[in-house]
Amino acid sequence: MGMSEMWEANLTFKREEREGSIPVGTYLSDAAGRLGIRPERKCVPFENIHFCRLSVVSGAERLSPQTDSEAEYLAAETAAAEDRLACQTKITEAGDIVVMTMETKAESAEEKTEEAAKEYAKEFTELPLEKKIAQLMQLEAITLGETMSFVINSPFLIFDKALDLMAQFGLKKEERDKHAARPAEHSAQETASAAHEAAVASEENVSEPPAEANP
Repeated sequence: MGMSEMWEANLTFKREEREGSIPVGTYLSDAAGRLGIRPERKCVPFENIHFCRLSVVSGAERLSPQTDSEAEYLAAETAAAEDRLACQTKITEAGDIVVMTMETKAESAEEKTEEAAKEYAKEFTELPLEKKIAQLMQLEAITLGETMSFVINSPFLIFDKALDLMAQFGLKKEERDKHAARPAEHSAQETASAAHEAAVASEENVSEPPAEANP
């Protein structure tokens, strides 16, 4: 096993069928973001409001223990034993971890839309030729109307782009807020770990003999 493998976990999000190598110490919520997975809404840890609940299929022993606020939230939700909050759970060991996110309303709506599309396609193939032509002409008229709507609304799209640029300036503030929202248990551990590393580095610098001057 290489050095990088010793400090990385192979994390799989089963529902989304996505996986990747994630560094030890990463929160599951941050890992999800790296793999392009976003919760339905953002959590509000200070008020114990969460939308990042997931189920650990395997590898639970490679994750941090429940925080006090996480345990309180999951108990109130009568959650299963394998359920965790992604924003409160850190990867602590290398190895394989498999999780399953909760089904969202958007996913349910998407599945219904897909089923409706399949049903429509089936009905269309069974139509007589003249009705098929009528349906296609109707769809063409709808497409033309949408094109005109896009042209009319173009100034609003430019305004939306400007808002996106402004939002980028808020990324640093969001990162600070995210750090402040971390569980108190983890913040204390990280502070102690950083202090220990600084002390070790200082001792190493002191123990190094001074370089000899050239005559």
